[in-house]
Amino acid sequence: MIRYPFLNEGATIGVTAPSSGVKAELHQLLRLSFERLEAQGFHVVSGETIWTQNKAKSSPAIVRANELNKMMRDEQIGMIIPPWGGELLIEILEHLDFAHFKSKWVLGYSDTSTLLLAITVKTGIATAHGANLVDLRGEFSDETTAKWKAALATKTGGSIIQYSSETYQKEWNHSAPSPCVFHLTEQTYWKAVPDADVTIQGRLLGGCVDVIRHLIGTPFGDVPQFQRRSLHNEPILWYLENCELSTTDLRRSLVQMKLAGWFDNCSGLLFGRSPANQPVDNYTVKDMYRELHEELQVPIIYDIDCGHMPPQLTFINGAYAEVKVKDGKAVVKQSFKQ
Repeated sequence: MIRYPFLNEGATIGVTAPSSGVKAELHQLLRLSFERLEAQGFHVVSGETIWTQNKAKSSPAIVRANELNKMMRDEQIGMIIPPWGGELLIEILEHLDFAHFKSKWVLGYSDTSTLLLAITVKTGIATAHGANLVDLRGEFSDETTAKWKAALATKTGGSIIQYSSETYQKEWNHSAPSPCVFHLTEQTYWKAVPDADVTIQGRLLGGCVDVIRHLIGTPFGDVPQFQRRSLHNEPILWYLENCELSTTDLRRSLVQMKLAGWFDNCSGLLFGRSPANQPVDNYTVKDMYRELHEELQVPIIYDIDCGHMPPQLTFINGAYAEVKVKDGKAVVKQSFKQ
């Protein structure tokens, strides 16, 4: 059974850095994000880890873990949003007190998806893959990003519908900030293999391939057991995104996931846009999508709104989803089914 948190109006949001913190010269990004959330009626509580960054992490693993454990046990905190991802979140997993985590939303992407997947697989608590804290610092949010609040305020048994974006950001341009943070200039077009128009249903699970692949073979990545225990053996609809992997490394990682049983009972795979998907010796990411479809005999949808080329939908790990793609446009309905 999946347990869905609920985001109340005026909730207290805890901000901690289980992976990377923010260097002093960028602290204004944090303060601006706090101001935007507080203007929407939220109360923000910040931990100490968010203000420091050294040697590819905000602080030592045990410090990061203790701060997160404290926030996850605190009944006054209704939600947790890290400032952004990073590199070494995996270091804290062995120190987390999953058994005493309260049911509350954790939202983010990139390295944060390591934590999201681990929480859902270990506890059955739904987690939210979507905007990072600093993505919410704009004067306003684009329609796709803004849906995070509606998604997290959906009650158990209810549903939320999201639509593919109109435009997406090709590259980051921090020197020319936009009122909505992102520079949305390129037309969004979702694609699929084998057919351009497709409908897939299943229980959502996923994250950034670069980091979640390292959960394979650990107590935090026993997907087959989670599927039996918490998903009533319903098929999983995977959403995945590639941050920095070469096309061949992405292929190796997906084969490893397959061999570990992650795709044994799978209804399809959704892949986010990625600037990293460059050909290697004429081997393209489209070749890889075709091979994966032939091996698994399930639809593959790609160039979706997920990952490091924003904006992105808010995907709920554990929710039951129906994804419809037609003429490059998509409708994603997520039902908070236990």
